[in-house]
Amino acid sequence: QVQLLESGGGLVQAGGSLRLSCAASGRLFSDYDMGWFRQAPGKEREFVAAVGWRGVTADYADSVQGRFTISRDNAKNTVYLQMKSLNPEDTAVYYCAAKRFLRGNPLRASDYDSWGQGTRVTVSS
Repeated sequence: QVQLLESGGGLVQAGGSLRLSCAASGRLFSDYDMGWFRQAPGKEREFVAAVGWRGVTADYADSVQGRFTISRDNAKNTVYLQMKSLNPEDTAVYYCAAKRFLRGNPLRASDYDSWGQGTRVTVSS
């Protein structure tokens, strides 16, 4: 498995931006598809975005399409989530996740093998 460590969360006003980072270690990073999920208080964990092992393909939840951008730098073993036009509904703990490339559904949390500890994002109105 790969170990994951998120950073970049914080408090931001509505309309603002944040960039989350997730640093990976332990295994060959380019063997993994990467995803971001989030969990708001009292809600289930939900898919946000995913990027393929080569960084060419990406998927987004409808709720973040056009506002969030996922990217990865395999040389730095890091995946990013650039978030713009944030609104209070984006408030959640954001988790980075990894799964072996081409295995499973990138939108499904249960198909991911490794998870970070999460980073909290709070958007004030």
